Amino acid sequence: MLKAIIGCLCLVICVGQLANAQTQILGFSMPPGIEKVEIPIEIHNNLVVVPVIINNQLPLKFIIDTGVRTAILTEKVYSDILNLSYSRKYTLSGPGGQKLVDAYITSNVTLDMPGIHGEGHSLLVLDEDYLELKNSMGTEVHGILGYELFSRFVVKVDYSNKRLTLMLPGGFHPRKKYDVIPITVEDTKPFVQAKVQISDTTTINGKFLVDSGASHGLLLETLSDPRIVVPTKNIDAILGRGIGGVLRGKIARIRSFTLGKNKTNDLITHFPDDYAYSDSLRKGRFTFRNGSIGGEILSRFTVIFDFPNEKLYLKKNISFKKKYYYNLSGLTVRATGIRLQTYEISDVRDNTTAQRAGLLRGDQIVAINGVSVIGYELNNINDFLNSKPGKKIRVEVKRKGEKIKKTFVLESQI
Repeated sequence: MLKAIIGCLCLVICVGQLANAQTQILGFSMPPGIEKVEIPIEIHNNLVVVPVIINNQLPLKFIIDTGVRTAILTEKVYSDILNLSYSRKYTLSGPGGQKLVDAYITSNVTLDMPGIHGEGHSLLVLDEDYLELKNSMGTEVHGILGYELFSRFVVKVDYSNKRLTLMLPGGFHPRKKYDVIPITVEDTKPFVQAKVQISDTTTINGKFLVDSGASHGLLLETLSDPRIVVPTKNIDAILGRGIGGVLRGKIARIRSFTLGKNKTNDLITHFPDDYAYSDSLRKGRFTFRNGSIGGEILSRFTVIFDFPNEKLYLKKNISFKKKYYYNLSGLTVRATGIRLQTYEISDVRDNTTAQRAGLLRGDQIVAINGVSVIGYELNNINDFLNSKPGKKIRVEVKRKGEKIKKTFVLESQI
């Protein structure tokens, strides 16, 4: 699911011009004589999470996001801990001018990753965690890193082995096993050309943002081309969370999607409602596109982003042939509690077996198939609930202090 990431992407589109006001040059660098650094990463909801230390004091976790111009800190409490000063305050508003988000700019920040040092960075600091990233991802996430990293290094993401490799552009020599795809870096973001077959009669060649900070597979924007029409068989769904709340749209399957030499059939695709981005303020800089490619597709490859030479390298991994499913249970689960190990049902999609079984919003999952969820991560919970159609799920929930057992069968509605 997209979860909170659409909100992050569109927010930065609106305030991206703030990066131009920086008085110091952004600078990630490697130690002298080093041309390559490998960093262990975490993968949550198809998103890449790395360790970052701010001002040599505060260890945090950031998402690596090709769709972001300026680094973001998701809660002001962290910058306050460091006594950072703020040069400007911004109030971001939505439709009709109502206030949605307070944000601040802090400058001359150091950002360190294992083997990488960054001087003179500016951060966009959100007043509160409007995006609820940690609840939707099930892990502590404190910020987002984007163009500052991709502009300085060739970035390799090995999703299977959970490794991020940063390389100096001059020392990068790609292997022949990779499919090489041209990209254009426009307004700091990478775009590719790809072919989409929506139905037996409709195929388009379109322009797509490559968005490592979005957990969906493919998103198509109906307003970008009259031929992009939501297939008849679809479901209404929550696609993510923006700065003004949840973003809704439809989920359907398209016939195929071809990127370079790689073709995927029966791909789950998101179609946001026409108004879905209205609270994310696309009034700022916006580069035309027909949609975006997210982590559900990218995670099936080892991916190399070469922004300096405008190339994308793809090599299939063991997940490439895995079938695409969308939320077979109909349940949306969020992690809560101090340790993010309390799993609460935040939404139950209509006309699903989970709804017919009597599960409700607010139910707390305590066991699945007879096994306690203590020690599980949110990824584990979602894997159970989206394993394959026809699988029987026995879930025990706590509701108003009472434990209740429910049984349902996973099914695909599209």
